[in-house]
Amino acid sequence: MDKAVGQVESVPDGLVERAVVGIRHYMRENELRPGSLMPSETSMAAELDVSRSVTREAFRALAALGILEVSSGRRARVAAPDAAPLSMILDHTVSMKQLTVQQVLDVRRTLELRTVSLASLRRTDAQAQELLQIVEDMFASLDTPDVLMELDIRFHELIAQASGNSLYGIIVGSFRVITQQTWDIGWRSRATVENRTENIRCHQRIAQAISLQNIDIAEAAMSEHFDSATGVLIRAGVT
Repeated sequence: MDKAVGQVESVPDGLVERAVVGIRHYMRENELRPGSLMPSETSMAAELDVSRSVTREAFRALAALGILEVSSGRRARVAAPDAAPLSMILDHTVSMKQLTVQQVLDVRRTLELRTVSLASLRRTDAQAQELLQIVEDMFASLDTPDVLMELDIRFHELIAQASGNSLYGIIVGSFRVITQQTWDIGWRSRATVENRTENIRCHQRIAQAISLQNIDIAEAAMSEHFDSATGVLIRAGVT
């Protein structure tokens, strides 16, 4: 019996999973790198001995994981490593009450004490200068909290990148979604201009220590920063 017009072909999950494994194996065997073009769906289907619809679903699954870039009318490309999939998992885990914001902060503290020490050793002159400039922009953005939040997030992500270990960049980048949900709470809890300014001064001490490549001061300032952030959120009722 012919399919009704517009009916979507059913794709067994097992075949899609097999195709996903096969595509990743193909990427490794052919030493593909971010930006590399993938074979067409038809060619990949022949390579894997599955239907084109199975290959299409496998491509979509890998795109959802941030492994491929897929767009209509164009061949898929290998994606650059990205924090988005991990960020989605983290957001879901917190939303489902399997992880608290304070537990996230505890992990962040551990990671960022390491990234700040590595950044002090490995940062480039351009990265050191950008950190200092971000701080200046933060002082100038006291009256625009949304801008200040993005600068704050960029500050921490840049330190992770300056560590020289791309995995730190991905993990710290995944915390962005939680920061966006809690940042305003911390901002409102620091009710006075002086309290808000002191928070920026702490970022300034971190940036200056990294610029001077002083690991001890950088770690101490980052520890101070997380002590403050944790305390502010606890006092605001965020556990």
